[in-house]
Amino acid sequence: MNEKLSISLPTEMVAAIKSRVDAGAYASTSEVLRAAVRVWLREEEEYQERIAAIRQKVKASLDDPRPNLSGGEVKQRLDAFFDKRR
Repeated sequence: MNEKLSISLPTEMVAAIKSRVDAGAYASTSEVLRAAVRVWLREEEEYQERIAAIRQKVKASLDDPRPNLSGGEVKQRLDAFFDKRR
């Protein structure tokens, strides 16, 4: 089922849409806009998935039971690690 929608676009966008239709790439302006909305929806979904993955990593980091180390403690541990390797 389709719903009719009225939108306003800048002249440059209208020209680009009409150009693609006139070139035969799309059958109608509606087809161009449906394709654009599909791309937008896919990008939105991928964005939400990336945000969810980042949130999961942040939560895992915050929930990490290992003790927090200061910058000095990290340096000491790295120095000790590399001293053993020399």
